[in-house]
Amino acid sequence: MNVELEKLLQTIVETRGSDLHLTVGRPPVIRVHGRLRSLKLPDLGPEDTKALVRSLAPAESLEELERTGTSDFALAYHDLARFRISIYKQKDRYGAALRLIPNQLLTFEQIGLPESVRELLNMPRGLFLVTGPTGSGKTTTLATMLDYINQNFDRHIITVEDPIEYYHEHKQSLIMQREVGHDVPSFPEALRRALRQDPDVILLGEMRDNATISTAITAAETGHLVFGTLHTTGSARTVDRIIDSFPHEQQEQIRAQLAVSLVAVVSQVLMPHKSGQGRVAAFEILITNSAVENHIRKNETFKIPSVIQTSKKRGMVRLDDHLFELYQNDQIDKATVYEYCLSRQEMALKLHDDLLPGGA
Repeated sequence: MNVELEKLLQTIVETRGSDLHLTVGRPPVIRVHGRLRSLKLPDLGPEDTKALVRSLAPAESLEELERTGTSDFALAYHDLARFRISIYKQKDRYGAALRLIPNQLLTFEQIGLPESVRELLNMPRGLFLVTGPTGSGKTTTLATMLDYINQNFDRHIITVEDPIEYYHEHKQSLIMQREVGHDVPSFPEALRRALRQDPDVILLGEMRDNATISTAITAAETGHLVFGTLHTTGSARTVDRIIDSFPHEQQEQIRAQLAVSLVAVVSQVLMPHKSGQGRVAAFEILITNSAVENHIRKNETFKIPSVIQTSKKRGMVRLDDHLFELYQNDQIDKATVYEYCLSRQEMALKLHDDLLPGGA
């Protein structure tokens, strides 16, 4: 690792940044509290980014970069931090995006997860989805939930990740972490193999394709607690995304399977704090009950938000309600509420706004 790269990684750690971007024509850019900031350094040239990428990446990642145009891997920075790194080519030049992985697992309280989520982690079986856009903290939430299981229950946990981000040690549980591309060739293959290894809990870093989704649902039906992620916002949209990913002739069967296997959906967004310092998470919590099962089976997912609304005592939370609460508590501003809410019209009524931002 060259000296310049050492200084850049140290800057990310010291400023509590979340990302570092290296691209031709700009100085190194870091993201702090959700905002992009250029460092006070000269613009990077093609040879600069090439040297930085070659300093970052192991040989097999450089080979993949030349073959496919991109490669993803994780990198430890001394004992201070780990980074999830994507190196790539654009306009035949090299670039890199580095995401800081906190070196300490967070607690439920630090993340802001409701107590109702903790109570679900002792379930013997089912599909538990954590969803949200890229950079919303899904990996951190999953790591926190997995650590809670690891500390409190005797389970055999198998994770399948690309790459491995948080490292877990054996505690009360036995935990095995497999990295796609190193320990196993693909998510579907890893999941099929995992089912033969006596797991109680399976974590899939990402449910990327129909084969993985279908196998995950089957695993959840047959006695395993399966955690997975999707890039969707909102519980109803998550269910629709899963079902719509299958051919029309398979969708009725998938709806039936999902109705009985889905345990919960935690959908989250991560936003800048109103103070400009740090970020704050908002959550939507869906816990499956008979009404939710019925709506999924009948293809009436548009009714799911109403179930969440009327089931607050069970620990369910609508995303827009949580956003409104954060606004009332002076943690986010009105523009942020409108940017992340699912229903702008409904939010305008809550906020007593005659006009939505931008005239929408």
